[in-house]
Amino acid sequence: MSATSPTAGSESTANSDLEFVVRTIAQTAVDNEREFGELDAVVGDGDFGYSLARGFEIVLADWDTFDRSSPSAFLKKVALVISKRVGGTSGPLWGTAFLRAAGAVSDRAELDGTDAVAMLRAAAEGIKVRGRSDLGDKTLLDALIPMTDALEEAIRAVGTGGGAADPVGLARVAASAARTAADATTPMLARRGRPSYTGERSIGSPDAGAVAIAVIAERIADEWARRT
Repeated sequence: MSATSPTAGSESTANSDLEFVVRTIAQTAVDNEREFGELDAVVGDGDFGYSLARGFEIVLADWDTFDRSSPSAFLKKVALVISKRVGGTSGPLWGTAFLRAAGAVSDRAELDGTDAVAMLRAAAEGIKVRGRSDLGDKTLLDALIPMTDALEEAIRAVGTGGGAADPVGLARVAASAARTAADATTPMLARRGRPSYTGERSIGSPDAGAVAIAVIAERIADEWARRT
């Protein structure tokens, strides 16, 4: 089943955008295993790409079995797979992100742009708590939070102007913000995770998790443009 094909129930069909995004995240993690691993190896243990790819391979393999009765149910199943199958610190962090995103839309049958922002905010808050990290610690939050801010601002601007939201345009705004923010982690000193053990050696290379967020956001924007 493709990310955009209808599944049982109108709710599932209405939320094909969510399936498309999650499937794109998973495929991007698998496709960029080597790049993410090499980035992590600069100041970490180099297992980030491997761990992420192995977990999201299972997400893709189990794709047809996920509960699609609601957006929240779908995200919870994805979260469960990631938590169980992604190794190292990535599993708990990414699993928590998907679980918190599910909680943010627990009462929603259909999703819109404001729900996307709510899910990203909830994911970031979950990562903060689980990873005991925050903006400025040189983690994936340093791309995720600015990306979410930019997306929220763009959605608000559309609403103020009275126009219709352009999903491709919004995806490109998010991707551009994520890339700029990921690049901005290069001169930062890592304060959390294994890179923090290297002290000033962590300065001079971008955070692998932040770059992953940027690469994923860029892939989503590119694939969404092809989809329309």
